[in-house]
Amino acid sequence: MTKVNIISGFLGAGKTTFIKRLIGEVFKGEKLVLIENEFGEIGVDGGFLQDSGIEITEMNSGCICCSLVGDFTKALEETVKTYNPDRIIIEPSGVGKLSDVIAAVNNTENDDIKVDSCITVADCTKCRMYRKNFGEFYEDQINYSNCILLTRTDKASEEKIEQAVEIIRDINKDANIITTHLDALSKEQIIDAFRHGNMEEELLHEAMHAHHDHEHHHRHDHDEHCECGCHDHEHHHHHHDHDEDCGCGCHEHHHHHHADEAFTSWGFETVRKYTAEEIKGILTELDNGECGMILRSKGMVAGDNTWIYFDYVPQEHDIREGSACYTGKVCVIGANLDAEKLETLFKKG
Repeated sequence: MTKVNIISGFLGAGKTTFIKRLIGEVFKGEKLVLIENEFGEIGVDGGFLQDSGIEITEMNSGCICCSLVGDFTKALEETVKTYNPDRIIIEPSGVGKLSDVIAAVNNTENDDIKVDSCITVADCTKCRMYRKNFGEFYEDQINYSNCILLTRTDKASEEKIEQAVEIIRDINKDANIITTHLDALSKEQIIDAFRHGNMEEELLHEAMHAHHDHEHHHRHDHDEHCECGCHDHEHHHHHHDHDEDCGCGCHEHHHHHHADEAFTSWGFETVRKYTAEEIKGILTELDNGECGMILRSKGMVAGDNTWIYFDYVPQEHDIREGSACYTGKVCVIGANLDAEKLETLFKKG
């Protein structure tokens, strides 16, 4: 299986720096091919595998770097056949459509070539301008990505970064957005940002398991101590008749709600900096019930000189220092959540 990572972005956004980090560290040890594709019609003079439109331009840290022209799909298949790489990194034209590149990869006849992730590199200081001036092309790059890397965040204000995130979220509601400067992130954290899953899904999964464990325990207690005679019908799949006055509690089990119906989630991404005392105060207020019945909360946010990680369950919370995350994130799981009050609680200050 050859995994394909497509790195798109307008010229000057910082793609080259990011790709060097991928080659030199994140995917180090893998057999890599880097493809720079301009979708051009100009033929290659004197290049390697010239008939297929493949030209080797350089070797970099064990990575084969080449340019493809002409029939991109056939050239991609020939690249895999020739080098059998673990992974291909494709850097399309800065003004090309990401959707076109994805389609070209998916059109290959080789079933072992699969798109692993699509990452768009975007200058956070130019998001509004690029969307206005390049409209369809810019929005296509954002819309078809599962991860957006915001660059220049070390030089931009929190307000500018938040504005960029808002623009991106208006185009793509599901992609992971990296707002932390790359220098502060480890290899593992960068790879984590490429993944499609999110913290809300993970916490909801935890809450559902906790709900099912509690339900199983409740049924077990009922089986051990019930005196309503239910056990007499065990060999009939417990289909004994109960009227409305039955006091054995079995109706509670037959009419329970599934956790994914009962629980909801609320969360947001943030570039704001917090203090440990602020987080402690927020988590303490979650216990008063004004924001709903909170079952679980988790987050990682930037502080002045470090990152603050927190975990919350009712009447208990843990706050600690942690390594940088690709962006600040907060998630709350519970029932009857009041989104407005949660937003006021977490975003006030």
